Amino acid sequence: MGAYFIARVKISDHEKYKEYLKVTPAIIEKFGGKALARSEGSTTLEGPEESRRIIVIEFPSVEEAKRFYNSSEYRNAKKLREGAAVGEIIVVEGVK
Repeated sequence: MGAYFIARVKISDHEKYKEYLKVTPAIIEKFGGKALARSEGSTTLEGPEESRRIIVIEFPSVEEAKRFYNSSEYRNAKKLREGAAVGEIIVVEGVK
């Protein structure tokens, strides 16, 4: 069953964050992921106004999303993000 990797990211250094973006898509693909949404301009319909970048990535399963996140490749990519952005990440299983 599919799973959705959802991140809310506050970017403080856009130039440095671009270095992270150069390497991350290939790692996502390696683990069967597909970006569904990437936006710094969301529309809040309820609750506090959201101003962070929102990313939604579909993976084949929760396990594959975890494999991506815990991989040595992604750990190295996250180092490029240090000092440039802070995020909150969750994974949810899709419905049958």
